[in-house]
Amino acid sequence: MDYTIADNALKDKVILVTGAGDGIGKQAAISYAEQGATVILLGRTVKKLEATYDAIEAAGFAQPAIVPLDMKGATKQNYIDMVETIEGQFGRLDGVLHSASQLGVISPFEQIDEETYDELMQVNVKAQFLMTQAVLPLLRKSDDASLIFTSSTVGHSGRAFWGTYAMSKFATEGMMQVLADELSDTSVRVNAVNPGATRTGMRAKAYPAEDAMTLKTPLDIMPLYLYLMAPESKSVNGQCIDAQPKR
Repeated sequence: MDYTIADNALKDKVILVTGAGDGIGKQAAISYAEQGATVILLGRTVKKLEATYDAIEAAGFAQPAIVPLDMKGATKQNYIDMVETIEGQFGRLDGVLHSASQLGVISPFEQIDEETYDELMQVNVKAQFLMTQAVLPLLRKSDDASLIFTSSTVGHSGRAFWGTYAMSKFATEGMMQVLADELSDTSVRVNAVNPGATRTGMRAKAYPAEDAMTLKTPLDIMPLYLYLMAPESKSVNGQCIDAQPKR
């Protein structure tokens, strides 16, 4: 598939990126800004968000905004307030990339403890559900809006020991499909990306013995993230696309 987009394809767009302090979320925020977008950086660690902010400022791109929010503890009202702030400050929202998620513990199914399960479902599923409910009215006002979820290879084919993470990503894909179908006659398209094996902190935690230098970097997989946010993908809806298709 060809993921080329026009230069400055995201000019004048306002895009919210969760997990913008690290890994794929950080790179996506920078890449979106490079294409002309004003980016809203959401994450729980202000210091990391500030580093992303500084990288965007230093490159001379549009000034981003920071929304410190811990998705583990955030309530429905927190997301409603966040959207009011976004509308007040920017007047619009054209895209959301749900990049933040937690890995939890790689363990046998019988050994998954309830607390880990609850926390992972909170961050990976419920927080995204509540945030999406809150942002939809604003996205609907855009004439070309894109909502992107993040799945995983274990989100469409369950794998031993990946328990809660795999279940959370199956739920994510289900949420994406439901929304895509509901919004199919609107200006909002909904898709998911499976990034595949990428050089991130989460990947290193899951595969500590792996040589990270053999993996693609977040920058390597950005063409798909840019394409799905840009007008070029207007007709793509309800898809979970692999950023690294098997050759």
